[in-house]
Amino acid sequence: MKLPEKILQNLTKFGLKYECWNGPGIPPRQHLVGRVKGVKGLICHLGVKIDAEVLNAAGSNLKAISTMSVGYDHLDLKEIKARNIRVGYVPEILTDATAELTVSLLLMVSRRMREASETVPAGKWGAWEPFWMCGKGLKSSVVGIFGLGRIGKAVATRLAAFSPKRIIYSSSGHRPGGYQPVLLFTKPDGTPIEAEPVSFNELLKESDFLCVCASMGEKLRGVFNDEVFGKMKAGAVFINIARGAMVDQEALYRALTKGVEAGGLYGAGLDVTVPEPLPSNSPLLKLPNCFILPHIGSATEETRWLMAERTVDNLIASLSDPPKPMPSELKF
Repeated sequence: MKLPEKILQNLTKFGLKYECWNGPGIPPRQHLVGRVKGVKGLICHLGVKIDAEVLNAAGSNLKAISTMSVGYDHLDLKEIKARNIRVGYVPEILTDATAELTVSLLLMVSRRMREASETVPAGKWGAWEPFWMCGKGLKSSVVGIFGLGRIGKAVATRLAAFSPKRIIYSSSGHRPGGYQPVLLFTKPDGTPIEAEPVSFNELLKESDFLCVCASMGEKLRGVFNDEVFGKMKAGAVFINIARGAMVDQEALYRALTKGVEAGGLYGAGLDVTVPEPLPSNSPLLKLPNCFILPHIGSATEETRWLMAERTVDNLIASLSDPPKPMPSELKF
């Protein structure tokens, strides 16, 4: 992965030599394993799996791994911890950009923007019709958030501006004493706008719009399957900006082609899939009610620049003599 030279120069200022993969895409596995021997630090991203094979190839000199991501399911934390290797990540920097993208994706699906846009160059934009290209509105709806962490809360706060009837949330973890209402903001008249905690089943049953924002965990792999989609409100919009592995994509296809009258989904918007990139022959890509983006949740120039800076700063701190606290260190 190639970072801006101006940012990489910070490594040189601290006496650190570096080597970058300058080829397109992700470095081939053989190349990665063959080049890491003896390195003190590694910079990577979500697409680069760091497991026992890579760690063994690197050897005992490896002291730190800095990933340019908030997610870390590409890192074998058990193997990393066993070697006392520190891990840096970028948890808070991409929150706003990802929340903005989530709202955009939801609106693209609910208001059928791709379908409508495609009619223009196709010459299908005819005389005005009262119910042509009508979609679903957010006003007076029920917005559901699965995973009310940094990103989930930021998404809920932005969607609250569309005046939904309720904002509800459910989380995958357990919290002693249970979950409480979460204040999103207070209106000028003093009225609090909150996200209400509900069970997972109630989240599915009540949500007109369901946004998946939870962190990936092994117990969430494939959690959105036929059974779960079957429990969702007929005509709901499903949005996933978390991890593609949480969704059984074949089950999602069935839910999208079932028909709203038969209890199916109205539409879906995905910024994450399995695999990535998604093959161009994926059945989901043929559906007019499924809108897929190439994992660009954090892709604003400002955000990516800050992510790159933090990634390098994390590595510099960990490799300083003596080592310093990372600006953003993963505790595990």
